[in-house]
Amino acid sequence: MSPVLAGVLQLLALIAALALAYIPLGDYMAKVYSSDKHLRVEKWIYKGIGANPNTEMRWPAYLRGVLAFSAVSVLFLYLLQRLQGVLPGSLGFSSIDPDQAFNTAASFVTNTNWQSYYGEQAMGHVVQTAGLAVQNFVSAAVGIAVAVALVRGFARSRTGELGNFWADLVRGTIRILLPLSVVAAIILVACGAIQNFSGIHSVGQLMGGSQQWNGGAVASQEAIKEVGTNGGGYFNANSAHPFENPTPFTNLFEIFLLLVIPFALTRTFGRMVGSLKQGYAILATMATIWVGFVALMMWTEFAHHGPAFQMAGGALEGKEQRFGVGASSIFAVSTTLTSTGAVDSFHSSFTGLGGGITILGMQLGEIAPGGTGSGLYGMLIMAVIAVFIAGLMVGRTPEYLGKKIGTREIKFAACYILITPALVLVFTAAAMALSTPGHSMTNSGAHGFSEILYAYSSGANNNGSAFAGLNADTQWFNSTIGLAMLLGRFLPMVFVLALAGSLAEQRPVPETAGTLRTHKPLFVGLLVGAILIITGLTYFPALALGPLAEGLAS
Repeated sequence: MSPVLAGVLQLLALIAALALAYIPLGDYMAKVYSSDKHLRVEKWIYKGIGANPNTEMRWPAYLRGVLAFSAVSVLFLYLLQRLQGVLPGSLGFSSIDPDQAFNTAASFVTNTNWQSYYGEQAMGHVVQTAGLAVQNFVSAAVGIAVAVALVRGFARSRTGELGNFWADLVRGTIRILLPLSVVAAIILVACGAIQNFSGIHSVGQLMGGSQQWNGGAVASQEAIKEVGTNGGGYFNANSAHPFENPTPFTNLFEIFLLLVIPFALTRTFGRMVGSLKQGYAILATMATIWVGFVALMMWTEFAHHGPAFQMAGGALEGKEQRFGVGASSIFAVSTTLTSTGAVDSFHSSFTGLGGGITILGMQLGEIAPGGTGSGLYGMLIMAVIAVFIAGLMVGRTPEYLGKKIGTREIKFAACYILITPALVLVFTAAAMALSTPGHSMTNSGAHGFSEILYAYSSGANNNGSAFAGLNADTQWFNSTIGLAMLLGRFLPMVFVLALAGSLAEQRPVPETAGTLRTHKPLFVGLLVGAILIITGLTYFPALALGPLAEGLAS
């Protein structure tokens, strides 16, 4: 079987698996967030934190809950790392330096999972399980909660109430993320991923000598790492490491895990707004971009330039032989079009244009299908922009799902789409202008610029993957990327929730003959075009200096 055919068959198998899970998972999540009943364990949690899950919140109160919970999480994870040297189960590792502890705390709380450290050489069992793994669950649940609040804004009328943040947070963790992760962890263990609390031990090598490895609760963390679109690896090699991702089957399974909730949330959206067709339109938009990016990535990585590529069957540098070019391409696109950031190959070693595709995937805002929750609310913001553009074309007041998109709503949407590009471009410009950050670059020229651009695109978009080749464990990068992650996560949430509150207060507008049919293929095409044009106009100059220049020169 040719490598190209193998890659295509894996893609088709992945699409079939996602299709099978789409309806049951999407409908289940809609029931979870629409139910007025609480499980016993949930009641214990509410009592422990002093929250009343039946109290409805307006958007400022909902936002305060998001920010307060996240601030406490950052502080807890920071202190846990700083105290690691005196904690049991530390495996002899010392406490984490202040700048790296801040970066890691910001990273895992924002669902970014950017790592400027070697996991197997820095973090003990307590920090990994009680700190990082816990944040993998709750940071993902926060993203889903904000998305559900925006959906309620579309679904509700003449009220500013968006639900209860604490109830949404707990339900997302207990009823969705935890069960899926348990099942996924069992499958990963059965397929060879490790799950233990062993200490450091020596492993012999074929060529003589030995390496030092530590065990850990790897399979369980790997499960929520993908299910929650987190991406932080137990080991520095991430999902290229055989302890985390042993076989081609687990590789495809992990891609499935990181895509299944973001895609299924479109079904949840359709259920909650009372129109499955609207959910299918959002799904079609996400799927069109995702499939298009996968096809483009496979083309760039299978293109045979010169005898070395022809003999190897593609661009194999930086890719695991047990996965191959096709599976690595699917993984790279899926992880950068979501906010996962896990890697089974090293994006710096992709072709120039292939590396550019991974950067562009993040710069789209990770909305195809995006992260758990963040992908859906990002896509809905873009739908609001597309409706506004369509309204300008025909001279009508824009409407979406029976809600008028007025001056207030479009200002919130515009602020949302401007924040992340501003963070990426300003921090990238500062890093290139100063002398100290440049010392961290392994490469010069266009590829070196791509390392910096990728780092800030990854941080501000809450992706977390690294281009490789950049020494990010410096005070400059730990501090600035940490700041980019916090601002890139929570400032957009302010405008999402403000928009949700504004929409929920409106009276529904009845459909007329002139109403734009937002469930039709025409609107899907408009939405795809708006996404690509807005992103292209924003980032094209920066991409031209990096991956495009490198790709055209090769």
